[in-house]
Amino acid sequence: MGATLLTAIALMLVLEGCVPLFAPALWREVFLFLTSLKNGQIRYAGLSSVLAGVVLLVLLVVWN
Repeated sequence: MGATLLTAIALMLVLEGCVPLFAPALWREVFLFLTSLKNGQIRYAGLSSVLAGVVLLVLLVVWN
């Protein structure tokens, strides 16, 4: 389980690093846009991300 978690974190870091590496101007625009959002909008995006992750994890557990 520990190796799987570290693999998932490593993959997340690789994927998150691709945009600033290959398209820094786009990353800067997105970052500036995100700073203009209200707290409620940011929380909604975070909640949506958490729910999508939980659903994906449940599906993975059910299918395996």
